[in-house]
Amino acid sequence: MQTKLVIGGERRDGSEGDTVDVLNPANGELVATVAAGSVDDMLAACDVASEAQKSWAATAPRVRAELLRGCYQVMIDNADALADIIVAEHGKPKADALGEIAYGAEFFRWNSEEAVRLQGTVGMNPAGNARMIVHHPPVGVVLMVTPWNFPAAMITRKIAPALAAGNACVIKPAKETPLTALALADLFENEVGLPAGLVNMVTTKSASKPVAAAMDHNAIRMVSFTGSTEVGRILLQQASGRVLKTAMELGGNAPFIVFADADLDAAVEGALAAKMRHSAETCTAANRFFVEESVMDEFGEKLAAAMGAMKVGDGTAEGTQVGPLINQDAVDNVDRLVTAAVAGGATALSGGSPMDGPGFFYPPTVLAGVSPANPITSEEIFGPVAPLIGFSDEDDMIAMANDTEMGLIGYVFTEDLAKGLRVSEQIQAGIIGLNRGVASDPAAPFGGMKQSGVGREGASEGIYEFCETQYIATNW
Repeated sequence: MQTKLVIGGERRDGSEGDTVDVLNPANGELVATVAAGSVDDMLAACDVASEAQKSWAATAPRVRAELLRGCYQVMIDNADALADIIVAEHGKPKADALGEIAYGAEFFRWNSEEAVRLQGTVGMNPAGNARMIVHHPPVGVVLMVTPWNFPAAMITRKIAPALAAGNACVIKPAKETPLTALALADLFENEVGLPAGLVNMVTTKSASKPVAAAMDHNAIRMVSFTGSTEVGRILLQQASGRVLKTAMELGGNAPFIVFADADLDAAVEGALAAKMRHSAETCTAANRFFVEESVMDEFGEKLAAAMGAMKVGDGTAEGTQVGPLINQDAVDNVDRLVTAAVAGGATALSGGSPMDGPGFFYPPTVLAGVSPANPITSEEIFGPVAPLIGFSDEDDMIAMANDTEMGLIGYVFTEDLAKGLRVSEQIQAGIIGLNRGVASDPAAPFGGMKQSGVGREGASEGIYEFCETQYIATNW
């Protein structure tokens, strides 16, 4: 298992000798001890990335595309081994981990096709005395800070378009789940032949000083971050000092809306996908369930039965559907929100308290009768809890759904397509799942409104996030 920093093709210990212990959240046992980089290590990664990027930018798009296609294939070929690493360090069920690898690999396949289709324009100015040439060169070196909940996919959906556009990357993976990132870097260099220095991995014990130092490095021209809105605000402030380009995918507070005319069985199935995938630790997880009063009891019973029947356990165990949360702090935070909701009048239809035994487990929980003013409706739960809020008036429900500073994703279930589209257009979110509990796709623009982010990942828009726009005026 690779546990060293990846800087310019070399595998290194941290220059100050620091390490980070990676624990299995299913049992608290040590998985590996990983080298932790210092400020000097981060700056060294920026230096080598700067040199590697120059020749990479001059590499033919077709050559870049073929290497990216190779990265896709090597992930698919090694999916089982990569998924085992994800399960060990994150805890999600093996099926979810395999799904993450397949999803993450698709960003390489998609962007291998986009690499040869970066489009510019040539035109004449209105006065007719000059030509206008517009093209899209790479930004240069991109600093990427990625979260622990998708150790593979949150990296690949950044580096794939960045590399396709001609950039180099310096990546700080989450200290809770660095092993997947280090394994990917090895595969891309050793198996695919990606030039050394393009993908540098620097795990750190503490993020603040190394990340701030990288942002002050002359080579860094962009910061791409996925994580909490709180940290995103800090990075945006730091980026303003050098006017760095930013792409931010931040927190969510997704509404899940169920109308009385919805197919309730389909809505429950969609709710399980939107809430429970990857142990409910996703930014796209349904956070607030708005259910029309006339079907509240029936939907609540069906959802509680479905969530209560899910098998909770070690992600390696056969049939596990819900793994552990990432650490004890996560369990405590979820329990705090549930306790406050119950104290405010909610009733637990399933679950409702932490599970005994080793590991950081919380049972799938459905809460009925949740007050719209309760803290659980304003904070991102990041755990397997579904708070149900009744509504009878469509306009009031839309106002409640939009009563948040977040706007990443929303879900709407109704058999009336016209109503579904009308309501979807009124929800202030960058993504809507209409009668679907899963909306993410490498071919679609992923990102949020309001404080849920800046920019988009995926689709054709995704590669242009990692480009500049240059206009050349000339005559001929």
